[in-house]
Amino acid sequence: MTATRKWVILLPIVVGVAALMMLKKNSLPPVQEEKQEPAALVRVIDVPLLTVIPKAKGHGTVRPSRSWEAVAQIKGKIVHKHPQLQKGAILEAGTLILKIDPADYELAIAQTEADIQATTAQLDELQAKATNTQASLKIEQAALGLNQKELERKRALVGKGGISRSDLESQERSLLSQQQSVQTQVNTLNLFPSQKALLEAQLARHNATLATAQRNLAHTEIRLPFTSRIAEINAEQDQYVREGGVLAIADDLDKAEIEVQIPMNQMSNLLTSTRTIDILNLDPAEARQAIGLTAEATLKENGVAATWEARFARLSDTLDPKTRTVGVIVEVDKPYANVIPGKRPPLVKGLFVQVVISGTPQPQRLVIPRSALHENHIYVVNNEQRLEIREVQPSLLQAEYATIQNGLKSGEQVIVSDLIPAVEGMLLKPVKDTTSQERLVTVASGRPSL
Repeated sequence: MTATRKWVILLPIVVGVAALMMLKKNSLPPVQEEKQEPAALVRVIDVPLLTVIPKAKGHGTVRPSRSWEAVAQIKGKIVHKHPQLQKGAILEAGTLILKIDPADYELAIAQTEADIQATTAQLDELQAKATNTQASLKIEQAALGLNQKELERKRALVGKGGISRSDLESQERSLLSQQQSVQTQVNTLNLFPSQKALLEAQLARHNATLATAQRNLAHTEIRLPFTSRIAEINAEQDQYVREGGVLAIADDLDKAEIEVQIPMNQMSNLLTSTRTIDILNLDPAEARQAIGLTAEATLKENGVAATWEARFARLSDTLDPKTRTVGVIVEVDKPYANVIPGKRPPLVKGLFVQVVISGTPQPQRLVIPRSALHENHIYVVNNEQRLEIREVQPSLLQAEYATIQNGLKSGEQVIVSDLIPAVEGMLLKPVKDTTSQERLVTVASGRPSL
């Protein structure tokens, strides 16, 4: 029994040792695999060749293109005020908003017209006197001729004893008297031109006074020169106003202006022209066409999103030396048109809006995302699927994209994802980023985002 138990114990051990020896004898040496280089996964786009539209953004406050102040040009009491003349009211062009008491100016006109009639009558009387005096002068001159002939006859007779010396002297006195009568008529006629000039000057003064009175009467009515929104009211019914007082202020509704500050480097990208421009002698419409700028104003606030087509109007008069920005003023036509309550408000004064200014389209430009540009270097996937760090020369830098002038070709693969670390020649596994590609084409070409 003891020997049998030993074999029961030893037999499995012997079999296990034999099996182990057989496995060791028949086993093959381990195969060593070659170490493989890991490939970094990167997102890439194919560099497109596009027509790009450079843009610049700014924010500004809406203001009316022009404001009108109703200044009192005469004094008097307000006898009429338009019932809708209140702050914020919209009134049509030509509306009579205020009227000053015209009684004093109507009386002045009546008095001046009476003075004109009196002076005109005096001129007519003077003309009649001149005519009568000329007729009297002719009679006196005829009588003078007769006296001269009579004197000559008597002188001939006095030597023959036909008449006495006293008769001759009497005739001489009669001739002198007649000469005096003729001279009196001549003197009267000589005074007529100066008297006529004096009356004509008086008539001119009365006419000027009448024109002033009529002008003052016209100033008693204050009418809106254009369709306006009332911004301020400083006059009430029965109030006495003085000359120079501002009675009301009205804003034009035909156009609105927005001034935005744009950095100089962005403006240089927008302002391009192929011809020399004479700024001093250039029509504003021709200037806008020559510069080629377009604009758009957008309001995004409290869930309201509205857009207005705008146009470049002019540049501001100064350059801000601290921020190195220039003021650009754009205009919006009909800012109160196409209003949709709750969705599209009117472009009222004081709204703070964003303005996007677009420059002249630039064709045949190589475009990459701005984030793919690393201090004038880009990461390119070469034909061997390895990283090539290439120096390039950008020509246009925008917020979301850049155009490359030298160092890149259309269709090459540019890495748009973060690559850390970026080692020249490292193996890459590129994956096309279609979303970034479509976004780049949309933004660079100026098409609205979907």
